[in-house]
Amino acid sequence: MADMSGYAAGEMTKERLKREFFARDGLTVAKELLGKILVHETGLGIVRGVITEVESYMGETDKGSHTYGGRRTERTEPMYHAGGTSYVYLIYGMYSCMNIAVMREGIPQAVLLRSVIPADEESGRIMLSLRLEEQNRRRIKQQKAPYTMDDCPKSLTKALADGPGKLCIAMGITRADNNVDMVESGKFYVTEGRAVKPSQIKAGKRIGIDYAEEAADYLWRFYL
Repeated sequence: MADMSGYAAGEMTKERLKREFFARDGLTVAKELLGKILVHETGLGIVRGVITEVESYMGETDKGSHTYGGRRTERTEPMYHAGGTSYVYLIYGMYSCMNIAVMREGIPQAVLLRSVIPADEESGRIMLSLRLEEQNRRRIKQQKAPYTMDDCPKSLTKALADGPGKLCIAMGITRADNNVDMVESGKFYVTEGRAVKPSQIKAGKRIGIDYAEEAADYLWRFYL
């Protein structure tokens, strides 16, 4: 992952992404989501994260997708909804993963959001607070002293949201945010951010889908 520490600096437009943006194929939308800003209202305030890494999941013919072979279940139903619908699911029974459905209703493609960086100083503070809360819940269960803002691990400050699970913790995203129309919602949506040049986008294999046979080798992960 490239050093994006200065990427979020400077003026960014707050114009929200409309349905037309999401009503396209998953590969196109994934690349164009890089540099956009994910916005979520949390109990600590509004948090805004610049999207820096994504993965495309291309529906019923993609062996890496939850909807491969036409699996339309209660869990996967949001993927079949209109582009711009959130799809939040659990992995390992405990960590949330944030996806956005794309294309039009009935075509179950989605983009997994793998990493964001704070779009502003206040968002960075909120992200750190939310990550610290989660860390301290574990420490208390282990009968360890909780961290404070002054002694929190450097790993939290350096890697606030550089993975799907950490992203959701840092932005306060839970299963309660599943199946939200992010085009219409006033609390959970995506805005324009900073322009990204094609030369800045790198591609790689998707992570954690070794079971997907040849689809595991598709270069459908995109990052800055």
